[in-house]
Amino acid sequence: MPTACCDFTPRNPAGTAARRCDADPAAPTLLRLADHPGRLRQMAFWFHEKWRVPLAAYLESMEQSLGGTPVPRWYAAMEGERIVGGLGVIENDFHDRPDLAPNVCAVYVEPDRRGQGLAGRLLRTVCRDMAAQGVDTLYLVTDHEGFYERYGWEFFTTVTTADGPSRLYRHRIQPPRGTDDGIQ
Repeated sequence: MPTACCDFTPRNPAGTAARRCDADPAAPTLLRLADHPGRLRQMAFWFHEKWRVPLAAYLESMEQSLGGTPVPRWYAAMEGERIVGGLGVIENDFHDRPDLAPNVCAVYVEPDRRGQGLAGRLLRTVCRDMAAQGVDTLYLVTDHEGFYERYGWEFFTTVTTADGPSRLYRHRIQPPRGTDDGIQ
């Protein structure tokens, strides 16, 4: 299991809203869109390019994420100005079970950055962030088997999407312990 690291800092005393993992200074910086609203269009275009969901849908969801509510939320892994990975949290990821919410969605890591633990960092970060918002369970729709289990997700049920049946995973989030939960 990869070791946990500091992932990101929403607002720290120095005024910066993100930092690299202390364990690896070369690791991409993880950003939460709500802390970097100037990245909204860049992130919306990037997710649209990866998933081919209409750009307007990403723009709408990302604009809503700036309102301070737990859902929706959007995250990006940055190397300089380049987005190398990202994911979101929305109410429903296009499946027939609206009672199973919220959903982690649009998990993507650029091919040249795969196999370096970035997806795991993103997933751990979103789980800690959502726990801090009082969310105790997250869901995720995927056709992958064996990947998300490495990060504490469990197969829960099969759901129906526009593409047919898909696997729906569940992650029960442990509440943050003390003040050293990796997000400051």
